[in-house]
Amino acid sequence: MFSLKNKVAVVTGGASGIGKAIAALFAQQGAGVFIVDLDDAAAQATLNEINDGDVMKGVAFYERCDISKQKEVVETFNKIGQIDILINNAGIAHIGAAATTSEADFDRVMNVNVKGAYNCLFAAIPLMKAKGRGVILNTASIAASVGLVDRFAYSTSKGAIFAMTLSVARDYLHDNIRCNSISPARVHTPFVDGFIAKNYPDNQQEIFEKLSKSQPIGRMGKPEEIGALALYLCSDEAGFITGCDYPIDGGFIKINT
Repeated sequence: MFSLKNKVAVVTGGASGIGKAIAALFAQQGAGVFIVDLDDAAAQATLNEINDGDVMKGVAFYERCDISKQKEVVETFNKIGQIDILINNAGIAHIGAAATTSEADFDRVMNVNVKGAYNCLFAAIPLMKAKGRGVILNTASIAASVGLVDRFAYSTSKGAIFAMTLSVARDYLHDNIRCNSISPARVHTPFVDGFIAKNYPDNQQEIFEKLSKSQPIGRMGKPEEIGALALYLCSDEAGFITGCDYPIDGGFIKINT
């Protein structure tokens, strides 16, 4: 079950965090994985772990690409050629409410989180249509469903991702292209550690505990747990599922609200 043998998967933001976990698991399950990112050092480290490691053995490649630039994305995806699975995972965060978010910061988040996802859809869907099938998985967030304090731009972008998922699922239903999204709560990644260190240098452990306990289950998620859900939704076993969002949030949405 859950074999991805002979399939090609593109994972944006696949050099670290959730994207890395997805890339590693997909490669382990037999897919040829293309990591699309801008962090050369992190991408190379991930390639080494996947291609040379004992645990995450697989086949992975790296394509440096700025997903906010459509021409660059189209050229990169056409170079890859075959794309059976697209994981729209790359994204950035921002702290601020509507009245404290600058135009520049709002545009920066939209360019990566929304336009970047659109650019990847624009480039990948024709390749999938030509082959007669495809699977798309977008990384949304609990922020698309509930109000999070001081996350205006980020929440707006993830709401757009959720809407994109529904639109793409309906538009390409008869092209045998499935499209779903996942909505993680807080997941313990290097991004979270960096965020805490940058914004709360004097009480990092206290903030880590606070963020962990904001999930009713009492901890943050693990990247590997997100990867496991992604694997199911992109496998043939999930062939009857499209146009759905899956919270993976330690009970955050249903129990907190």
